[in-house]
Amino acid sequence: MRIVSLLPSASEIVCALGLGEQLVAVSHECDFPPEVQRLPRITSSILPHDLDARAIDEAVCRAVQEGRALYKVDGDLLARLKPDLIVTQGVCDVCAVSVGTVQETLQFLPDVLPAGTQTLSLSGTSVAGVWRDIGRVGAAAGVPERAAALVGELKARWERLARLPKPAPRPRVLMLEWPDPPFYGGHWVPEQVAAAGGEDALGRPGEVSARVTWERLLEADPDVIVMVACGYDLAANRAFAAALYEHPEARTLRAVRRGAVWAADANSFFSRPAPRLVAGAEALAQVLAARDVPGVAERVQVAYSARSR
Repeated sequence: MRIVSLLPSASEIVCALGLGEQLVAVSHECDFPPEVQRLPRITSSILPHDLDARAIDEAVCRAVQEGRALYKVDGDLLARLKPDLIVTQGVCDVCAVSVGTVQETLQFLPDVLPAGTQTLSLSGTSVAGVWRDIGRVGAAAGVPERAAALVGELKARWERLARLPKPAPRPRVLMLEWPDPPFYGGHWVPEQVAAAGGEDALGRPGEVSARVTWERLLEADPDVIVMVACGYDLAANRAFAAALYEHPEARTLRAVRRGAVWAADANSFFSRPAPRLVAGAEALAQVLAARDVPGVAERVQVAYSARSR
């Protein structure tokens, strides 16, 4: 089978199912596992690469208002590759190529793709939804038993984490999904917080992430802040988190005054609906409990205090 992945989480799932050798192209953002980086890139973004967080938000808002897609699919490359399975998503048009963009591309290629080419749109907005999407990828790729085994392993780790002692009282946690303007995390992120022993200060399981005013953040006044800016790695999120100490409103928040501001590799462990969401929750549990969690000590490096030097 020849598989084209149009988003990072799909590439991660495909490879976790042992199908990495069947990937023939990936999106411009796919970076895990590392071997996918050698594959042809079949998507691109319309946004310039040198924009700061505020400028990115403004550019995205303009594109949405004008009805322009944020990403492009290379139709010529797709035609040459002749995939049997194309994996896209329907969760967030801002984060990755949407199923609508794929359909627009495919309408110009009706006679060049194999007759049985499948287009699978991942749609999980919760942890359970991610498990279902893994099963759907496995079924579409002809390896349902591998998908069932992988989901079983992930569920076992999740349930083991949920059984661990939790801080009392549970700290109220703000997962900042964008720094400027601030957005709080949604979808599966509040579930990660709960599994780790915290209470999400603003996000609700399954609901979309949303822009929030500084006034609302001051009202929420979380005990802990974790910077998980979507699309960014640990180094970038450390810089975003450190900037909170210089922000006039942010510096009055309880978490900032106490130095309880953390940064995480959002791309790897929080932003993408893929198997490593479990590792993100495990690492967050270490942050909230201020101790090592059995079995995950090797993953504590995914989150560091923004104030540590």
